[in-house]
Amino acid sequence: MPGIRSSILIVEDDESVRTSLAEVFNYLGYRTRCAADGLAALIEIRHEIPDILVSDLNMPAMSGFELLSVLHRRFPGIYVIAMSGMFTDSEFPSGVTADAFYRKGGGVANLVNIVETRPLRWREHRHVPEPIWIQRNGHDASGAEFVTIACPDCFRTFPQAVGGRASAILDTSCVFCGAWILYGIVDPRGLEFPQRFQPASPVDRPGIPAVQLHD
Repeated sequence: MPGIRSSILIVEDDESVRTSLAEVFNYLGYRTRCAADGLAALIEIRHEIPDILVSDLNMPAMSGFELLSVLHRRFPGIYVIAMSGMFTDSEFPSGVTADAFYRKGGGVANLVNIVETRPLRWREHRHVPEPIWIQRNGHDASGAEFVTIACPDCFRTFPQAVGGRASAILDTSCVFCGAWILYGIVDPRGLEFPQRFQPASPVDRPGIPAVQLHD
C-alpha cells in the first residue's frame, strides 16, 4: 500500500458516495477527510487546508458552486475538482471555478486519474475577485427572496435580498468585515451561469443593501 501522500477533502451530501470515495482515496494513501456540504467543508478547512478538494455542485446549506468560488478567491493553492451528474453534455461546465471536472457515473477510475495526474503548481492570486455562485435558497418572513452569502474573507454568513433573473451579476459588502463581494445567482433548475464580470473600479460600483440579521 502506498505511503501517506497529499491530503484530500471530499465534499458530498450523499453519504454512500462520500464514504465510497473516502475508502478509495484512503486505500491509495491519501489523508482523506469528508464534509456533507459547503459550510461543513469550510469548518474542515479552518482546521487544515487540504491539497485537493473534490466537491459535488448541488448540495444543501451551501452549494458546491458557492464553495468553489470562495476557495478560488481565498485558497488559490487548493487543487479543486468539481463533480456532478447533471452536466452530461460538457466536459467542463461553463462558470464552474474549478481546476477539473468529474462527471458522476463515469467511473471512479476517471476521478482517480484526475487526482493522480494533476499538475503540481500554485495559482497566482487574482486581483479582481471572481463572483461567488449561489443557488436560490429561501424567502424571509415577508415573502421576499434572499440567498445566504458566505464571505470569502471572514467566512461568516449573512442573508442577502435578491431579485431579477438568475444570470445577473450582483455585488454587496459583508455585514461583518465590509469586504466587497461579487455574486451570481444560479437557478438549480437550469444550467445558465452569469457571465464573467470585470469591474472598472471598486469605488464606482453600486451598493446593494443587505438584509439585516434578526435574533
